[in-house]
Amino acid sequence: MKRIFIIMLSVLLIFSSCKKNEEIEDDGRLKITALNFPSFDAARAIVGEDADLSMLMPSGSEVHTFEPTAEDVIRIIDSDIFIYTGGESDEWINGILSSLTEKTHLFSLMDNADHLLGEDEVGIIAESDHDHDHESGHKTYDEHVWTSIENYISIIESLKDLIVSLDAENAASYEERASSYIEKLNALESEYSETVENAKRKTLIFADRFPFLYLAEEFGLSYFAAFPGCSDQTEASAKTVARLIDKVKEEGIPVVLHLELSNTMLSNVVADESGAAVMELNSAQNISRRDFNSGLTYLEILENNLNVLKEALN
Repeated sequence: MKRIFIIMLSVLLIFSSCKKNEEIEDDGRLKITALNFPSFDAARAIVGEDADLSMLMPSGSEVHTFEPTAEDVIRIIDSDIFIYTGGESDEWINGILSSLTEKTHLFSLMDNADHLLGEDEVGIIAESDHDHDHESGHKTYDEHVWTSIENYISIIESLKDLIVSLDAENAASYEERASSYIEKLNALESEYSETVENAKRKTLIFADRFPFLYLAEEFGLSYFAAFPGCSDQTEASAKTVARLIDKVKEEGIPVVLHLELSNTMLSNVVADESGAAVMELNSAQNISRRDFNSGLTYLEILENNLNVLKEALN
């Protein structure tokens, strides 16, 4: 909160001098700022070049430690739409709400998708405390709502409606792009269902965090992971490593999974000790700068993940 307070003081000093320059550069298009890659991809699938779209979080960065700068806050305030996840990791947004004008429309992914309570303890191998305070009765919803294809379709539909309401002139283009993307997502969802239905097993092993609760729920998969999806832990205890190795051996799991942009040391150790292969399942929380610059889409990530699941479940 102290950092947010400092940011807000900076905004008050800088905003008035920046505003005129930014208005001169305004080309008349909707200005949309997306916090992270899932938000950005959903908007990009709808607007194409008809809106001025940018992503706030630097590509390749660690999403769980992101803190906005004064310049970031100005970008949000100057946006027509700001898209963000809406979970506890985005609580810093509450500190700038009072500075927003009627111009800025907020769109939360979690508010436009079904969401689940935090990870099932049965699937988490680690002994250490989680980020969720179960003993106090505090319930935290899992933030990774976009990992459900059904949820992502709902997000795109709702976001399209908001964008159309603010830019009716380009409504037909927005509708057409959204419809095309959703059609592709529906087809891919059917491929996922068929793959899981015909798989030899239904269990995934993650020697990493596990942000795929929604994917597991949607397709009836079970899982065992070193840490919860929102954990900031990077090192596993010897007991956690041993339990993962035992689970792989007991169930004959062919593939040990890790996340994108993560340290693969743990997955390599588990694989070496169990004879399994190591593969990446991409949660799309963020992507590398190279992938971002190449125009990688979430649809392409889902297609790549499907190929990984075909290996991991057979």
